[in-house]
Amino acid sequence: MLPPIARRFVAGETRDGALDRARELNDRGIGAILNLLGEHYLDPAPAAADVAAYRDLLADVDDAGLRACLSVKPSQLGLRVDEPTFHDNAAAVVDAAAERDGFVWFDMEDHETTDRTLDAFVAMADRQPGHVGVCLQANLRRTPADLDRLAGRPGKLRLVKGAYDEPADFAFSSHEEVNTAYRRLLDQAFRQHDGGIAVGTHDPAMIDHALALAADHDVPYEFQLLMGVREAAQDRLAADHDVWQYVPFGRRWRAYFWRRITERKENVLFALRAIVGR
Repeated sequence: MLPPIARRFVAGETRDGALDRARELNDRGIGAILNLLGEHYLDPAPAAADVAAYRDLLADVDDAGLRACLSVKPSQLGLRVDEPTFHDNAAAVVDAAAERDGFVWFDMEDHETTDRTLDAFVAMADRQPGHVGVCLQANLRRTPADLDRLAGRPGKLRLVKGAYDEPADFAFSSHEEVNTAYRRLLDQAFRQHDGGIAVGTHDPAMIDHALALAADHDVPYEFQLLMGVREAAQDRLAADHDVWQYVPFGRRWRAYFWRRITERKENVLFALRAIVGR
């Protein structure tokens, strides 16, 4: 059972919890990006089970008329099992989304999976244009070249700062370097890509920079934010802009919850207050 302390960041252990959260967000004028928690599978069985769960979720979203889409991790779809398993599972989810006019985001994981994730995105975007997006991480040194590669291709691009602890040869480590890289990537994306840009950050300075770029470029854009983080600011932003919230759910919530708790001081304080009952 999901403890109360985790409910700020995770929508529950079941599909019903995710759908309830999507309804609540839609009432607030915010879209829901639904992610069934799970990753790093080495066996095809759990990957196949999650594919089936995502297909059922897409049907529920469509039947309920919710403004919601999916976000999946490549290693959840069998990336670490073998290439055919990953490709077949990715195609199954994307095709199911396209059948119901839905949308699937491919999350980005560590730097060792970047090439295969981008290859899958390109293949799926060509297969079902208008139904697929991919995440790019500003902390990776390679990302400007990846953005060049994707310029003009169908599909949306989500820009985030990056949450993985990568080797220095592959990634920037300081906040200043990552912020500079993120700002430059926003500039590049708004110049080069007209398929849709998702600004994945809670940083007010980066949000303001994206809004200034959007005023100068006729490019579709949206903001993507995390469940449980600066919810009031999300509501304010949604009053005037297209906002989506990342909504994780499922029984494998512990690793995700721990990342959310430890990434920001205010989240740690929230957890401590909950533990001591204040």
